[in-house]
Amino acid sequence: MAPRDKKTRLLLKAVGQAVREARDELGVSQEELGFESELDRTYISGIERGVRNPTVETLSRLCRSLGVRVSELIARAEELGA
Repeated sequence: MAPRDKKTRLLLKAVGQAVREARDELGVSQEELGFESELDRTYISGIERGVRNPTVETLSRLCRSLGVRVSELIARAEELGA
């Protein structure tokens, strides 16, 4: 179930957009990112759409696979309006 708090929904959407942008810049599919980060492609899709609330561990796994620091991803999300 998606969080009901508006600020949380905006943050999750911005984090998802930041993940999508980083993945696109790397030129990999959700499936390839899932393989590299050991996450299901559908879970990555949910993160990118802002309907999943990833843990710090999950963000760390994604960022390692994307070649970015978690702090960089969060900074990007903040720039996108979180």
